[in-house]
Amino acid sequence: MSKLLTVFGATGNQGGSVTRAMLKDASLMKEFKIRGITRDISKPAAEALISEGIEMKSADMGSKSSLVEAIKGSHTVFLVTTPDFMSGHPSQELIHGKNVADVALEAGVQHLIFSSLLHVTEATNGRLKHVLHFDLKADVERYIRSIGLPSTFIFPGYFMSNFTALQMLKKGGDGVYTLAYPVTEKAEFPLIDTESDIGKYVVAAMKCRTKVLGKQILAAADYYTPTRIVAEFEEVTGKKGRFVQVDAETYKSFLPGPLAEEMLENHLFIDDPGYFAGKSLKESVELLDEVGLKSTTWKEFLEKNKGAFQ
Repeated sequence: MSKLLTVFGATGNQGGSVTRAMLKDASLMKEFKIRGITRDISKPAAEALISEGIEMKSADMGSKSSLVEAIKGSHTVFLVTTPDFMSGHPSQELIHGKNVADVALEAGVQHLIFSSLLHVTEATNGRLKHVLHFDLKADVERYIRSIGLPSTFIFPGYFMSNFTALQMLKKGGDGVYTLAYPVTEKAEFPLIDTESDIGKYVVAAMKCRTKVLGKQILAAADYYTPTRIVAEFEEVTGKKGRFVQVDAETYKSFLPGPLAEEMLENHLFIDDPGYFAGKSLKESVELLDEVGLKSTTWKEFLEKNKGAFQ
């Protein structure tokens, strides 16, 4: 009888990456069936997954009773919690994460794979205390560990899609694409093609379960400085680019109010002590190698997305 992998956020960037990576992996698909969890199973993205043979269920992460049915029978669960940048209300990430962890423990889940991040407030001794979408994920991770649930923690790097979907490389009136950040040119961004690659790390964690239980897996292709980001952008697209270091107030003026302080401090954290606090990516690269997978480089991402820079 097949084991069951339940994927939260199955129609989103990270969960969608997990379902796609699983469907490509013949050996895991012999061993596992996939259940996708989303808020609305009538959406086209959910219907597309159903057509691929994935069981889709709706669930409310704020309700444990709703989660019981979603998680029932699962061997492995992939969990991603969603930040709330814009409402001005307290984020529900910690509540949602704890609810899923509690229900997973009760259901006898053998492997919870959680999309986590570092605790910025603690890593900076309180210097940067507004990066809630990092801190709350770190709090969820701490809770999962505290209840003894068998687990692995995947830390997504800085999304390459930020440069396309959020236009962080912005074309000016002179035709030059500007990367404006409140960081020095020595800051190191661990870049990841989220939609393509998060699933690869999950596949690797599932295949190497015993080895990665209790571990943190840093998910990124490489560390890139702003100058390298721009240089490779120019090389692949043929467009002109430049990096401009801006002060804090100028950077915040680019963004809507509730988001501005959090994004500023997020980038100051990348500058010092670093997105992954200076940790090497070597173990994560070797983990993907072990299962015959490779992360997408920034150049490869640009080749795929040239059309975004017109």
